Amino acid sequence: MESTLDIFVKAIFSENMIFAYFLGMCSYLAVSKTVKTAVGLGAAVIFVLFVTVPVNWLLENYLLKEGALAWLNPAWAEIDLSFLAFIMFIAVVASIVQLVEMIVEKFAPALYGALGIFLPLIAVNCSILGGALFMQERQYSTIVDASAFALGSGIGWFIAIVAIAAIREKIRYSDVPAPLRGLGITFILTGLMGIAFMSFMGIKYGGDEEKKDDIKAVVETSVNSNTINE
Repeated sequence: MESTLDIFVKAIFSENMIFAYFLGMCSYLAVSKTVKTAVGLGAAVIFVLFVTVPVNWLLENYLLKEGALAWLNPAWAEIDLSFLAFIMFIAVVASIVQLVEMIVEKFAPALYGALGIFLPLIAVNCSILGGALFMQERQYSTIVDASAFALGSGIGWFIAIVAIAAIREKIRYSDVPAPLRGLGITFILTGLMGIAFMSFMGIKYGGDEEKKDDIKAVVETSVNSNTINE
């Protein structure tokens, strides 16, 4: 079974929201013109992910999935509210994003003006909803694992947008061919960075070793069974 550290590291590097799944590309491309705005949006995404994914984990395990209501009343153990997952997840995300928007507007009005419409659009940022859906799909056993995944995913998204923003600031002074200026060269750079991040998929994690042992055991069992039959 994967450790909490494995989940955290994988979420940053080998399962990066931008470079592995290409989630949240709209704001990634639009707000990465300067490092300052990229840092602000990246920090907001980290906060929103780190809050919403654990909250959605609690909703999933203690309210929505089949048998989740058994802690309230054993007679409700057969109730399945999983069909409400999308609505509940989006409601939680929208609430937290509204809170972040009010905080940024209050304490950093310049950053609020620079981010513009893309700050409230975090509510429909597919990387935020993707974090909740990945959490649901992977069925993390504890809220600590879900929080580690959320924090790692946020940091991975932060690294991606700050890195591309730093590169875009530098290439303003480069002789980029006219047809590739703007988003054209940005897409190329994103693809190259995605290829670079693919190298992190070679990292060995605890869960990978267990999967390898399970596959080896299945193969040995199959071979032994065939030998006996012969």
